[in-house]
Amino acid sequence: QVQLVESGGGLVQAGDSLRLSCATSGRTSGAYVMAWFRQAPGKERDFVAGVNSWGALFYGDSVKGRFTISRDNAKNTVYLQMNSLKPEDTAVYYCAKRDSNVLSTRGADYFHWGQGTQVTGSS
Repeated sequence: QVQLVESGGGLVQAGDSLRLSCATSGRTSGAYVMAWFRQAPGKERDFVAGVNSWGALFYGDSVKGRFTISRDNAKNTVYLQMNSLKPEDTAVYYCAKRDSNVLSTRGADYFHWGQGTQVTGSS
């Protein structure tokens, strides 16, 4: 009933920028948190950034100051602007929706997930 589709991933060099998009469809009415997570090979899925319906923000420590999350509610789309990319940012990036408007960094609190998009930062 809820679909999330990420796009915008790719291969970039260290220091470059990339903008990810997450388009949502289905039952998306009401106030809720949207977030980005990422998972590197052999690692846990880690919180990257989150935003609730009125613009309150969370950022993971590893991306604070480099990444920016935003949302366009009219378009049902969430974005992740990634600047100053590093090889350590290489991961599959996932868009997620929570059935609540309270920000959380826990993946278990999000019940709807996109398929993921690969971001690779080369040196």
